[in-house]
Amino acid sequence: MTPEQFLEFARVLPEPLLLVSGEGQLLATNQPVADMLGLRRQELRGKMLFELVTQSTDDVVKYLQACSSSRAMVIGSLTLRKNDGQTLICRSQGAVIQPWSPESSSLILLRLENRTLASSNFVLLNQKIDELAKEVQRRKQAEEALWKANQELEIRVEERTTALQETLNELQLTQTQLIQAEKMSSLGQMVAGIAHEINNPVSFIYGNLHHAHKYTHDLLKLVQIYQQVCPNTPLEIQRELEEIDLDFLIQDITKLFQSMTVGTERIQEIVKSLRNFSRLDEAELKQVNIHEGIDSALMILEHRLQARHEYPQIKVIKKYSQLPNVTCYPGQLNQVFMNILANAIDALEALAVNSQTTDNQKLTNNNPQIQIKTEVINEKWIAVSIADNGLGIDEQVHSKVFDPFFTTKTVGKGTGLGLSVSYQIIVEKHGGQLSCFSVPGKGAEFVIKIPVNSVS
Repeated sequence: MTPEQFLEFARVLPEPLLLVSGEGQLLATNQPVADMLGLRRQELRGKMLFELVTQSTDDVVKYLQACSSSRAMVIGSLTLRKNDGQTLICRSQGAVIQPWSPESSSLILLRLENRTLASSNFVLLNQKIDELAKEVQRRKQAEEALWKANQELEIRVEERTTALQETLNELQLTQTQLIQAEKMSSLGQMVAGIAHEINNPVSFIYGNLHHAHKYTHDLLKLVQIYQQVCPNTPLEIQRELEEIDLDFLIQDITKLFQSMTVGTERIQEIVKSLRNFSRLDEAELKQVNIHEGIDSALMILEHRLQARHEYPQIKVIKKYSQLPNVTCYPGQLNQVFMNILANAIDALEALAVNSQTTDNQKLTNNNPQIQIKTEVINEKWIAVSIADNGLGIDEQVHSKVFDPFFTTKTVGKGTGLGLSVSYQIIVEKHGGQLSCFSVPGKGAEFVIKIPVNSVS
């Protein structure tokens, strides 16, 4: 607030108001302040607050500093020197408008109030309070009767409030799920874009490795023929052959090309899994191979399956049956596989760092496993089972695993939406079933049952 803005604001107010800087300089005042001091407002311009009060400079500075650093109004007391030589004790209320910063001083708004008048007002206020207390006592019986009459209304209001709260919770859940879906969509777009960008140069490298190997082989063959035809090579060439160790180079270069070929093929597999996981072009129902979706999720989570620091390697056991192609929403189903597999890895990692395990659990922890089994239930249904040998789920927690926002993970590690969203995808989107079976200390198993031909 500038002094000009302050004057526009304070001109219509009857209360004495001052705008001062953090150093105590008067930037602007209104007419009630001038009347209180017996001065004209023009005479107050440029003055310091210290010139108008009897308190010491240190006390005033401390009070202004308190006002500058507090977000609340700071109450104080200032004794003003009036123009006629008399003093006037005032209660002050200071509020910072612009906090202090290295670039500018703070701006403080001071409201002054004659303490004698304030005390008189306080007495009047107490009188009014006594009168109101008597009035309240007189109306007490009438209010009690009214309260009884309102009980039914209160019950209805409570019921309505409960219904509104449930609606609000549903809206909040829907909003959160939409945000989560948008995040997954963004992730899918990013993954697909990265996979596309990587695939082009890798395909170029892979396509040229064969020709590079053939050209190199032809050049080495030419060198060997030259050695046979001209056994007595110049001394300079002999030294160079010894320097580069031609025999070793011939043997090793073939291994190098084989290694590069294997590496590029591995990158192509990863790119294929990334594109399979994102499935941006398959937002509608489509027939897909369920095993490809599971494998793509495992490929993305592979870095978490490997041994690292205090976590041992997690072994994945696949027991795939011959499944028909399933009509589903591929991207959403892959999200379910990702959520359940990530939870299984979290459970095995928690077991690894748990310091209060039994000997049997320690033995199990040395061989953490995730078993994935698929089977055909009948001609209309298939099942996917994902089980781990982690700590399992407590009985009191078991019934809440699919509830929105419920999580047993530490703050910042889990949102409580993974299994809730997965349940919604399986049950509501695909008309299937998602169940959890667990015995504490013996791991957990999630079973997904979906129809071969899902109907939206």
